[in-house]
Amino acid sequence: MKTILPKEVQAKLEAGEAVHLIDVREVAEVEAGHIPGVTHIPLGLLEFRMHELDKKTPYIMVCRSGGRNGQATAFLQSHGFDVTNMTGGMLEWNGEVK
Repeated sequence: MKTILPKEVQAKLEAGEAVHLIDVREVAEVEAGHIPGVTHIPLGLLEFRMHELDKKTPYIMVCRSGGRNGQATAFLQSHGFDVTNMTGGMLEWNGEVK
């Protein structure tokens, strides 16, 4: 499983790179604070909404602490997606939050 540190994601965003983030937390968690521009797909709905994703696009998975995004990363990888797990999740995120 590919991993990336939150500070590396933040550096990519600050450099203006096109980063495709998917937040797999629940609605209330995302409403309490999320990385601007993130796509929200709760982990429990990922199986039913993965048709919305493009297998040619690299995605970075985000959750609160890193557990759920690890599950999401493994699931999407098993279906042929290019995904990376953001270790530490939002607990380790020091960048902008909406």
